Amino acid sequence: MPRSDLRTRLTTTWPVGVPVLAVVVLALTWGRHLGLVPVVLVALVLAGAVLAAVQHAELIAHRLGEPFGSLLLAVAVTVIEVALIVTLMVSGGPKTESLARDTVFAAVMITTDGIVGLALLAGARRFHVAHFNPEGTGAALATVVSLSTLSLVLPTFTSSAQGPRFSAPQLAFAATASLVLYALFVLTQTVRHRDFFLPVTPTGEVAPEATHAEPPTAGAAWTSLGMLLLALVAVVGLAKVESPSIEAGVKAVGFPPSFVGVVIALLVLLPETLAAFRAATRDRMQISLNLSYGSAMASIGLTIPAIAVASIWLEGPLLLGLGPVQIALLALTAVVSILTVVPGRATRLQGAVHLTLFAAFLFLSVSP
Repeated sequence: MPRSDLRTRLTTTWPVGVPVLAVVVLALTWGRHLGLVPVVLVALVLAGAVLAAVQHAELIAHRLGEPFGSLLLAVAVTVIEVALIVTLMVSGGPKTESLARDTVFAAVMITTDGIVGLALLAGARRFHVAHFNPEGTGAALATVVSLSTLSLVLPTFTSSAQGPRFSAPQLAFAATASLVLYALFVLTQTVRHRDFFLPVTPTGEVAPEATHAEPPTAGAAWTSLGMLLLALVAVVGLAKVESPSIEAGVKAVGFPPSFVGVVIALLVLLPETLAAFRAATRDRMQISLNLSYGSAMASIGLTIPAIAVASIWLEGPLLLGLGPVQIALLALTAVVSILTVVPGRATRLQGAVHLTLFAAFLFLSVSP
């Protein structure tokens, strides 16, 4: 067989085979105590599932066009992440009372500082200046900041319930507001003002669609959708399988137990991180920002309503309010993000600033 044909077969078959393998490994390892060698093997399969998810997400995005492809990946990852959170809270008892808060806050910081900073740095390093649409990106950022404040900051200051939590009516209002804002944003992004979320040229005009390859057929797109969901289920499930080893490692190095949630959030958001990085290196910075802010928005807009419903049968209080250090980091991130988004272009400096804030988040998670 010619080398080019072999390369083509490998690049078209591994994204299908790896998610299936990952689900089989998940079924074999779920609920079991793993030794060192199985843990390493699971980690390798997890990495392969992440790469397969990115491959299928990009194929679907090429079929649907932007911003639908970015939206699909963000929502798919978040739905599975929400399911994992609710499952852990239902089975974990009182010790998981702050799990939703810790996970959502970690997701917000990872997306708005980690992914945005990495994408800006990569894009500006390759193309000198990264260009994007400030109208669409600003709308997304405003929604993220509003959702974060309503769901994670206000519970710290309300007085109807003891501790950093909402009363039942307040939680219902926050859940409803989250769903409404998220639904309005999706309508704006996909129908009313779709052009605001498309890649732009340095002059501010909508960039032409990439023509490096023909769009996949409908059948191939549906196959990729199934494989994407399979890969994402495997990513979240294998991250859960790896969590006891992560917990043991975190404890061994003396980090606080809450850092486990940060590590798992990083694993779950790997597909979006890789997709955003690759888009930035192809001069599609708007797609990177769509992925980042869309993921943060979906994480809050879908998690809070789901947790509000689950709280009906959950035991113990639901702690949503952030502490002073976390609020300061969130406020600083909001201010820096506004200054980054307003001009519609960014250099490596803005990327480095966001990555520095992300490093501060990680450091303070380790040393609160």
